[in-house]
Amino acid sequence: MDTRLWMPGNLEIRGVLAAPPCTIFAVSGARWWEDKGEPALLEGLSVVDACLRIIMVTQPKWWVLENPIGRLRHYIGAPVATFQPWQYGDGYQKATQLWGDFNMPEPSCPVKPPDTDQRIHLAAPGPGRARFRSMTPPGFARAFMEANP
Repeated sequence: MDTRLWMPGNLEIRGVLAAPPCTIFAVSGARWWEDKGEPALLEGLSVVDACLRIIMVTQPKWWVLENPIGRLRHYIGAPVATFQPWQYGDGYQKATQLWGDFNMPEPSCPVKPPDTDQRIHLAAPGPGRARFRSMTPPGFARAFMEANP
């Protein structure tokens, strides 16, 4: 479902995990920002706006909005935390910024692995690439869930 079409119901919401598409914000795609133009930026910001409206309406106990390092901070302010997947046992680098009101989990693997798994950066072009690159690292997801019951 498109987040922008969400309507409040009678549900009690404990937490909100928001992960708006990063292709228009992530610094890794900066070389394409100009080609995509202002309409793509406005489209991305409309999704971020919808996520923040859901958070305001539901008043969850905790919430987090995540996106890779990039220009989103210019629109919603500085993130409250940044993490690398390798800090939580996932063997690759992809600095991710977090905004919100949540408990930041302690890193479980605070020492960078000497031979970082680059699968995330070598994913073949095609429809599955974006899905693969945008997955929440499993180690961080587990740690976050434990820190924010």
